[in-house]
Amino acid sequence: MPRIQPVVTDNTDAKTAATLKAVQSKLGVLPNMFTTLAHAPTVLTGYLQLSETLGQGRLNARQREMVAIAVAQQNHCEYCLSAHAVLGKGAGLTDGDIERARDGVATDELDDAIVQLALRITTSRGGITDEELAVSRQAGLDDGLILEVVGQVALNVLTNYVNRVAGTAVDFPLLKLDSVA
Repeated sequence: MPRIQPVVTDNTDAKTAATLKAVQSKLGVLPNMFTTLAHAPTVLTGYLQLSETLGQGRLNARQREMVAIAVAQQNHCEYCLSAHAVLGKGAGLTDGDIERARDGVATDELDDAIVQLALRITTSRGGITDEELAVSRQAGLDDGLILEVVGQVALNVLTNYVNRVAGTAVDFPLLKLDSVA
């Protein structure tokens, strides 16, 4: 049961209603996360703007989804884990890729470095060591990619925490946290 109920679009101001309509037009559906974020229109807009901007970076959709899955798993967010499994498949991830991302690994060397860095950033709350940063650089991440990974982690931590605090009802095929060995 949600602890913060999603807004009813008809009960929002015109600007928020227009934002939600744009999300629904883009996605074909209006997930509960967006109607929950709509309680704070500035947070909703900030999330959408950061997401759109990061989508124009060097990390491709597959890599961004692997980061999202790894971060959601680490932060125990079933909503985000479930949503990003669906989005990840749309970006070309296989079931095996999704399971590996949940464990913080990938088969491609660069993807693996990206996902491992994201997981280290998440688990250490940004306090990675010089050695961990050096490992990322040796694996092919330059400073720009490192900072894009930080941005992706921050974006996903925002939604993980919102959905955990709100108890957002999962409106995607549920991917349980406890299904990982």
